[in-house]
Amino acid sequence: MLQIQKIREEKETVINSLKTKNFDATAIVESIVSLDEKKRKTQAQNDEQLSRINKASKEIGMLMGQGKKEEAEVKKGEVGQLKSTSKELGAQLQQLEKELHDELVKLPNLPHPSVPPGKSEEENEVIKTDEIPTLSESALPHWALTEKYNLIDFELGTKITGSGFPVYRGKGAKLQRALIAYFLDYNTEAGYEEFMPPHLVNEESAYGTGQLPDKEGQMYHATADNFYLIPTAEVPVTNIYRGDIIAPEKLPIKMTAYTPCFRREAGSYGKDVRGLNRLHQFDKVEIVQMVKADTSYDVLDEMVAHVEKLIQNLELPYRILRLCGGDVSFASAITYDFEVYSAAQKRWLEVSSVSNFENFQTNRMKIRTRNAEGKTELVHSLNGSSLALPRILACLLENNQTEDSIKIPKVLQSYFGAEAIN
Repeated sequence: MLQIQKIREEKETVINSLKTKNFDATAIVESIVSLDEKKRKTQAQNDEQLSRINKASKEIGMLMGQGKKEEAEVKKGEVGQLKSTSKELGAQLQQLEKELHDELVKLPNLPHPSVPPGKSEEENEVIKTDEIPTLSESALPHWALTEKYNLIDFELGTKITGSGFPVYRGKGAKLQRALIAYFLDYNTEAGYEEFMPPHLVNEESAYGTGQLPDKEGQMYHATADNFYLIPTAEVPVTNIYRGDIIAPEKLPIKMTAYTPCFRREAGSYGKDVRGLNRLHQFDKVEIVQMVKADTSYDVLDEMVAHVEKLIQNLELPYRILRLCGGDVSFASAITYDFEVYSAAQKRWLEVSSVSNFENFQTNRMKIRTRNAEGKTELVHSLNGSSLALPRILACLLENNQTEDSIKIPKVLQSYFGAEAIN
């Protein structure tokens, strides 16, 4: 959530900046500024009433002490009127605060100046790319390979739950487990603390990271308890520090977690969602950092390099994109996407997004630290997929296939217990 002070003091800058995200913020910003002005005036009026109540109450005590009961009773009547006015002003303040909050949550995060303009993923900026590999004409897509080697049963998943809920079995399940273990080990060796968070979160947690009110239609909602199934480990992990003031010496805080992720993906259909390309339930290892504001872009570069090295270790062809304004998420200030090349499908598949949210999430969650003067200030939050498994697995299978086996990358062989799937 954007800070009121910035909107009030830099109104035109906020409006113009959000145009990069193809978001017309004019009406919302004008409404916020107007509501904030009303709130500030109402607060000042209420403060004046409370001051007068306090002064009159002291006078009543003095009059009673002097035996001037009649004058004291008159003052009590004045205090009653003041309290009634203060109660009305307090109710007005509550309503204004609600209206102001409802307007504030409509505004997306401001994009970083380096975010390129654009309306869709076609206009994302490719900043690095590998050479595209070629396979033999007989090469199979991953959904055919999983059937050939009995690794994943898509039809069984449909029987048990529905489309988009695959069942991993045998060596497919083992390879999935190997990837998760390797990703977590890679992250913890880089100083990330491992967590095992809940897979359901309350409304406040979903609001804190920006899933609500922006993406409620994409989340599974357990209505009886008002819990949400997590779309990513980012949600519970970032909320670990909700409401906290973090000691400066503890920053940066580096966290990693493996969780299943649940996304409704409403409207997904066609060849682009076949096999593992797009699922309603999938596994992902996430990295999250809480850092001082003046270090967050150095940390972003560090996290991008961290994910890049991980993909290199898997020996997969990849490219890095800087997302344009129209493709950057509601909460993100800047996002780098990693895509790996699916040689059998002859297309790039996204496997990681690394984002800096600056203080957008931490303002919602009130995650702060103290500066050199001892005053509290918001920290910055960042997160990245390290990595999302389905498309990584798809590309591992497709790019490493031979006529009679699938080769396992060297870094995974000790986790998987073999050099190939036969």
